[in-house]
Amino acid sequence: MLYQVEMTVLLPNDMPPEVASEIKAKEKAYSQDLQRQGIWRHLWRIVGEYRNLSILDCRDNEHLHEVLSGLPLFPWMEIKVTPLCRHPSSIREDDR
Repeated sequence: MLYQVEMTVLLPNDMPPEVASEIKAKEKAYSQDLQRQGIWRHLWRIVGEYRNLSILDCRDNEHLHEVLSGLPLFPWMEIKVTPLCRHPSSIREDDR
């Protein structure tokens, strides 16, 4: 099942830069692994903000929750999820 996921990162101002850098490096590795697995299909940055818009392909809601809660930046995120389904007027058979 496809999900549109909008993630806004809100790191605390008093977080030491070295701690933030370590968390961001873990986040990058985790998200790239999910991309290689085909779970994280698309990833776009929202220009001028510490926010992204992504398309994730998960088995179900529980799987999506596991994926999102596994993000190293999860404790500092606001997340909005929108389930998606194919539009009947689409001329594409997939989203690639």
